Amino acid sequence: MAHANFSDDIGSKISMQGVHIDLTPAMQNIIREKFSVLLRHNEWIVRVDIRLHQDQQRGRKHHYTATGLIAVRGPDIIASVKGDDAYNVLDGLVEKLDELIRERHERFKDKRNHPHDVEIGAELPKVRE
Repeated sequence: MAHANFSDDIGSKISMQGVHIDLTPAMQNIIREKFSVLLRHNEWIVRVDIRLHQDQQRGRKHHYTATGLIAVRGPDIIASVKGDDAYNVLDGLVEKLDELIRERHERFKDKRNHPHDVEIGAELPKVRE
């Protein structure tokens, strides 16, 4: 039962937008499936915004730009990937965002595990036993 609630929660945390391209139901499902992996990594993620932009045609090829924004505690994580195939661009964006989340997690873990000494400007009172 909890799994069903989690998948409903995933759908509400992922928002998608197509610019100069219609996101078909099949493409929306693929985006939801690919980017839901990010939500499983980090429970602090508030939402994931994905924007797929189709640039004007260059010759016979289309050019795509996928931009992802992860709203998380602290500064948001933003990445962008460009290419000629929409699905490859989305795959690259998932990989890039995943890497940024991992790097951020490692930085926070290092700070938590290696705290800095605190300098106190005054002398501490002696404690009687």
